[in-house]
Amino acid sequence: MKTRIALLFCLLFAAPVSVLAAVPVVVVNAPALTLAQAQALMLAHSRDLLMAQRNVEAAQAGELTAAARPNPQISLNTTSINPRNFGAGGVSDKRMDTVLRIDQTIERGDKRDLRIKTAQALSTASLADLADTQRQQLISLYNAFYDLAYAQDKIKLTADAANLAQIGQQKAELRLAAGDIAASDVARIRVDTLRAQNDAEQAAADVSNARVALAYLLGWEGRADSLSVAPDWLPPVATDTRVDFAQIISQRADVRAAQARLEAARQYKELVRAQRTRDISVGLQAEHYPGQTDNTVGLGISFPLLLGNNYTGDIRAAEVAVSAAEDSSAKTQALAMGELQRAQATLNSSQARLARYQKDLLPSARRAMDAAEFGFAHGAISAVDLLDARRTWRAIQLEALTAQSDFARAQMSWNTLTAQTQTGTGL
Repeated sequence: MKTRIALLFCLLFAAPVSVLAAVPVVVVNAPALTLAQAQALMLAHSRDLLMAQRNVEAAQAGELTAAARPNPQISLNTTSINPRNFGAGGVSDKRMDTVLRIDQTIERGDKRDLRIKTAQALSTASLADLADTQRQQLISLYNAFYDLAYAQDKIKLTADAANLAQIGQQKAELRLAAGDIAASDVARIRVDTLRAQNDAEQAAADVSNARVALAYLLGWEGRADSLSVAPDWLPPVATDTRVDFAQIISQRADVRAAQARLEAARQYKELVRAQRTRDISVGLQAEHYPGQTDNTVGLGISFPLLLGNNYTGDIRAAEVAVSAAEDSSAKTQALAMGELQRAQATLNSSQARLARYQKDLLPSARRAMDAAEFGFAHGAISAVDLLDARRTWRAIQLEALTAQSDFARAQMSWNTLTAQTQTGTGL
């Protein structure tokens, strides 16, 4: 017994065994996608990006509509037709009064210019929406990518744990046959083995769910069953998160979109006010009546009298819309600040947590589990102690894998949120 205890003591306090700094990657038959490949596929096939692009095209079409001038209106009227005294000769000699008239509305109060400015601001907002949609889709892609990477690696961890539990159960049954262990201990080990097998089966189901989520973002729904990823797990290196939040927020696409909509609301308010500046309609006509005046011309002008509606309600509604746009812009900036602060805190905490797992928790838990396996095989510890060590090892492995995945997501999200505007769309 003393020899067994001494061996157990040596295993517990020996130099740390070699532990993978990064979480193991599942070997798959189908070619695995890298993050860069997944990003390229998402940008090419994302339905959300396509819808945002359609909104941009619609807004640009709105600019063309806003720049259009009123069309002239032509009319032809024939009156004073007397069937009893219609007259002889050709059509031009018939006794009927024919008037050909053309009218043109002339806009005043810079209405066309204000329409153009409003449409341009909305077009700018739609472009910013496209960039913001791209940012959101990238973050969704990173989450889905590392969810699948986590699920793939979890399969290997749970499969290894199930195999280890199966081997331990076989050894326990041999000891039971030799009368070296109680049947109740073997029953506990058998239950733990079944739990490990259940965990492995659940991990396989998690992979299927993660594949479906990622396949949707990539537009690969038909290939979801064979989809796999090859993550480049990031080392837990501290990132300098001291950045100028105000500058980043001012360049964010969602903030720029809100500001563009505020500008559009202001221009629209001026456009509504311009309705009080009366447009005029100028008309020119030619009249033909044979036998009397023959051919004559005329000129007319018309404009509305603002007696029933002076646009007070419309102007008030436009003013409220400006106030709402100001509130929306302020809210967007506040949300952006909160998102950055949360991303900063998440990145710092996930980096520290992953470093602790890789440097301390994983090696310590592995040494404890190896010592427990050795001790149980030589009768130095009970089955309860062995099962406790196994559960702790499995839990630490999964927690370390979760920490690795959380850190990767946090790092990529931080990089996306703090990216400077380098292209026309920006993030």
